[in-house]
Amino acid sequence: MPAITVSDDANVYAALIDPARDPDRVFMENADGRVVRFGEVPEITARYADLLSSERVGKGDFVAGILEKSPEAVLLYLAVCRLGAVYVPVHIGLTDAEVSHILGDARPRLVVCDPVRQAVAVAAGCPVLTLDAGGGGTLVERSRTMRGVGPLQNIAPSAPNAMVYTSGTTGRPKGALLSAGAVIWNARSLAACWGITDADTLLHANPMAYGLFGTTTPALAGGASLILLPRFDTEGVLARLPHATIFAGVPTYYNRLMADARFDRTLCSGMRLFVTGSAPMRPDAFDAFTQRTGHRLLDRYGLTEVLIATSNRLHDVRRPDTSGLPLPGSEIRIVDEQGELVPAGIVGMIELHQPYPFLGYWQDAEKTQQSFRGDWFRTGDFGRVDAPGYVSVLGRGADLIISGGLNVYPKEVEAAVNALEGVAESAVIGIPHADFGEAVVAVVQLEASAKDFDTRAAIDALKLSLAGYKVPKRIEVIPEMPRNTLGKIQKNLLKQRFKGRCRG
Repeated sequence: MPAITVSDDANVYAALIDPARDPDRVFMENADGRVVRFGEVPEITARYADLLSSERVGKGDFVAGILEKSPEAVLLYLAVCRLGAVYVPVHIGLTDAEVSHILGDARPRLVVCDPVRQAVAVAAGCPVLTLDAGGGGTLVERSRTMRGVGPLQNIAPSAPNAMVYTSGTTGRPKGALLSAGAVIWNARSLAACWGITDADTLLHANPMAYGLFGTTTPALAGGASLILLPRFDTEGVLARLPHATIFAGVPTYYNRLMADARFDRTLCSGMRLFVTGSAPMRPDAFDAFTQRTGHRLLDRYGLTEVLIATSNRLHDVRRPDTSGLPLPGSEIRIVDEQGELVPAGIVGMIELHQPYPFLGYWQDAEKTQQSFRGDWFRTGDFGRVDAPGYVSVLGRGADLIISGGLNVYPKEVEAAVNALEGVAESAVIGIPHADFGEAVVAVVQLEASAKDFDTRAAIDALKLSLAGYKVPKRIEVIPEMPRNTLGKIQKNLLKQRFKGRCRG
């Protein structure tokens, strides 16, 4: 499969939206029945872009989106691309404190948000336009008066297109800058690997902020139509699956579908492709999926900083223990702690070389420098590569928890747990869970003076400071933390001790 190249003068909108598409064909269908057709996309995005320009948004400026999923939310991203500006997707499920931190760090020129998040955006001192899940709000209303005549603004492939926030080793969210070249190359490469064409319809159930790249952009690059669900729910997916050809989701989604007897070969007969990723899938569940549906799941591996790094190809023999080959034009190597290459089949640290590399962390040159070994990006993940080059990812860092396909960084949760009255110290770990893959569990050591510590009340208190998927499912109280000779808490022993405590 040939490598994708990006021209020196790039525009992500032009790379994703082909003007030759049938104007009457469905571009996106929303869960509430609203439909946008391909022929409407140029006009709507041009008017949105003119409105953004009137708010002084231009090349290189940040536009943050705190939005529920909708066709208008995707069209907003495309409008930002028309201007050569930088889109900052913010997960709408974050708490006000988390959103405030991101907005304070990014200092966007403009925020477009659901009305329920308007107050926190205004409090952060940001100009605001609104957009709700039903397609209403000041973005849409004010755009109707715009002429939509502004030209597409070309930028270099190395110029930023998006900044996606991810937590680092400090537990504080960091803005990861993604180039226009990386977004275009990744989307077109995945469309080729997965065989996406204008005959396809993607059923989109992933979160808006996390499903924009790796789900939405490959579908757009291949010319597919999209059916948008506001979020994953079994009934919604089962009802719309007969109208789709592609579905992409995390193992938790597939576990929930498999729990419903209606999810069978007949229901899946019109499907062409099921994509999984973001978390490991148990081999028995992988094989059970094939037996139930007649389809073999296609796995891929990605990170916020580099988008999708590897993927199985459409005609590969798909196994539950591999995430496929590096995308065409990129390379993966496995190294030991000294950075020396290890032989095929040996576990080590995964490093990645891409034609349009990660641009770095916003306002953090030191962390950016530490993330590279020469031209190779140090993922921090463990894995191995077999002789033919297929990648198996064995762990996303020593402490990272993946719950329901979403990354949970223990230090961020530990800071919130440690702030609870009576807690002397905490250790947050991931425990195997049949539905979520891993459940977040907090192990705490109490202060000597602590009395009547209520774990249920503590969990309720954490819901005020943490997004729902980060809140521990359980809090376990122990008299003393196990430590090594250096005084560090031995989380591996805690994981062994509490394994099996979260079954549902």
